[in-house]
Amino acid sequence: MSRLDSISALSLLCFWFLCIEASVHEYAGERFVSKGNAFVVHGGSEGIYSSFPNQTETTISANGDSYIRFERITFRRPKEFSNSSSGLVQAIVFEVEDREMIGGSAYGGQRAVCCSADLAKLGACSQGEVIHRPSSRDPSWPQVFGISFNIDELAATLPSKLIQITKTGMYNLYFIHCDPNLKELVVEGKTVWKNPTGYLPGRMAPLMNFYGFMSLAFVILAIFWFSQNARFWREVLPLQNCITLVITLGMLEMALWYFEYAEFNETGIRPTGITVWAVTFGTVKRTVARLIILMVSMGYGVVRPTLGGLTSKVIMLGMTFFLASEVLELVENVGAVSDLSGKARLFLVLPVAILDAFFILWIFTSLSATLNKLQARRMMVKLDIYRKFTNALAVAVIVSVGWICYELYFKSNDAYNEQWQNAWIIPAFWQVLSFSLLCVICTLWAPSQNSMRYTYSEDASEEFDKDDTTLTLIKPSPIPSKNVRSSPDAIPVASVNGVSNGDLEEDKTE
Repeated sequence: MSRLDSISALSLLCFWFLCIEASVHEYAGERFVSKGNAFVVHGGSEGIYSSFPNQTETTISANGDSYIRFERITFRRPKEFSNSSSGLVQAIVFEVEDREMIGGSAYGGQRAVCCSADLAKLGACSQGEVIHRPSSRDPSWPQVFGISFNIDELAATLPSKLIQITKTGMYNLYFIHCDPNLKELVVEGKTVWKNPTGYLPGRMAPLMNFYGFMSLAFVILAIFWFSQNARFWREVLPLQNCITLVITLGMLEMALWYFEYAEFNETGIRPTGITVWAVTFGTVKRTVARLIILMVSMGYGVVRPTLGGLTSKVIMLGMTFFLASEVLELVENVGAVSDLSGKARLFLVLPVAILDAFFILWIFTSLSATLNKLQARRMMVKLDIYRKFTNALAVAVIVSVGWICYELYFKSNDAYNEQWQNAWIIPAFWQVLSFSLLCVICTLWAPSQNSMRYTYSEDASEEFDKDDTTLTLIKPSPIPSKNVRSSPDAIPVASVNGVSNGDLEEDKTE
């Protein structure tokens, strides 16, 4: 445990230091990277909605405008390279549909970003500068401007500039130079990217309203659940207390995400503390929800008093899932700079996917064994509840697999993030699916005056207590009717709500 705690603390510390503000993009000594015949720094990529009507560059107001603003962008070179002047260091801003307007090739050869001597001879560009052509939609785009170093000059600063966005699209910013003598160049400063309604990147903007609606949905569910708990507080089971915990965690998670997005939208700076708490509450909620479903599938609290030898395995699986999910969510959310960020590496996604698959396998195997035992014991009330629960889980899994296939299709056909306006639906779907499943569970196990009919009965515990720790299915076996007749405890009980004496006294048939 101490080792895991140390790893978690170290991971959190790293994320705090690596956190970057957005949509205020900070550049703190970013080095240029060689790409073909150019040296490049990626300055950001975000979906931006066009300014509201009647906005012009000379009448930009605090609201309703969209722009990219350059503030104190400074390029610095080492002193040993300062004894000569340099070529241009350029900033280029373009909409993703105009990507083909950047770069070119001579005589059909390899495409290059910087103008080569051959292209310069053809008069297509100026040697040593970025190749670009005017957009067919707007001749003023792409936006390209730059600055060069004078002799003995260590730093060169771009003049402050504001680029107004008049067309909705995915915009990209690159700092590029073509001078090999500037290969040690670094960039400092920041750019501010703004949408008409605030600083949230376009892909994330709809999620603020979504989390607001989800917070309201959780409040409505909580009112129903807590009112049932208050009405039948004497009948509340341990399982129902666990469901209460999941609902509470869900309300906190949705509220934190809403406030995190609202703060981000207002200031342009992502509040790291709120993000970490939102991620943590969400991860705890998902972990607890999976453990509850697994324990219910095993019959805990309904047909068996404890998990026996499986307890340590269940806890270990839950802890491993929590750690893997927490790291993944922190990487994807804390310090997410732009609409192209948030794509976690494969080695972080795989552990979570494998653990989820193991959860599903274990849950359905346990459910199958529990259903067979309930049928063999003729516990019809509990059997009906478990069948509905199994059907709900099966539908959720089928829908999840289908959505994963759609998500893979969506991403494979959107290499340049041109569908960024619809990208928010992907994370929103998973929240809606988990909330829907939670509603089904709350409906099936809502506290009522008959709650005790679904709880564990000691008289029927022998076979469940003897249950081994394997996932082997047990086929139902016929029960001699004479055992029921001769049992001194089998006292006739009147039918209640259409449930026969055998249902109410199902635990006494053994």
